[in-house]
Amino acid sequence: MSLVTLLPFIVLIGAMFLMTRSAKKKQQQAADMRNQMQPGSGVRTIGGMYATVKEVNEDTVLVDAGPGVELLFAKNAIGAVLSDDEYNRIVHGVEHDLKSDVVPDDASSLTESDDAAAASDEKSVDLEKKDADEEPSDDVATAETKADSEPKKSDGESDAK
Repeated sequence: MSLVTLLPFIVLIGAMFLMTRSAKKKQQQAADMRNQMQPGSGVRTIGGMYATVKEVNEDTVLVDAGPGVELLFAKNAIGAVLSDDEYNRIVHGVEHDLKSDVVPDDASSLTESDDAAAASDEKSVDLEKKDADEEPSDDVATAETKADSEPKKSDGESDAK
């Protein structure tokens, strides 16, 4: 057999080796994460439930999901061990102090000074709906006169020649 014939098989075996190696690496990282669990840690299960670890055994984890609710999970059912800040933010809605930096809702407040902002408020745009009784604006009036000047078509006429 020639080297050209064996090359696709060698590439295939190499790709399989790299894929299994990365999968084993991810499994090892997940096992290390689960071994770092200790009572008091916040966790998220693979089903999406957030709870606090009460007790860690060899293959199981006892978690507190709420007042008076204790659940027993397999260690493999723990999807992530969360930091205290992240767990409190998700479960209790407690935000960590972010140096009280407030991001404005629009970018105009970042570029305008107070005087420019006050001046722009004076140039307000009228967004109220106009009644049909009032006179149409110039653009509407010119469009209507243009339509009136064109000959009307009867039911049988068409643009095709």
